[in-house]
Amino acid sequence: MPNPLFDMLGGGRMPGPMGQFQQMMQQFQQFRQNFQGDPKQEVQKLLQSGKMSQQQLNQLQAMAQQFQGFLK
Repeated sequence: MPNPLFDMLGGGRMPGPMGQFQQMMQQFQQFRQNFQGDPKQEVQKLLQSGKMSQQQLNQLQAMAQQFQGFLK
């Protein structure tokens, strides 16, 4: 039986930035489980097609390095 108080408090989700981080991690885990193929090839396709610029890739790589610090 569902607990209405638990649901009202967010169902185990944290409020604010920590809750957003938790949600982002769940979405990333789901993406990772469903992703098929070679990530490097996919990035090359995005660069070659113009859907992603080298500057965007550089920004994402910098963000990923920062993000790795949280996962250690």
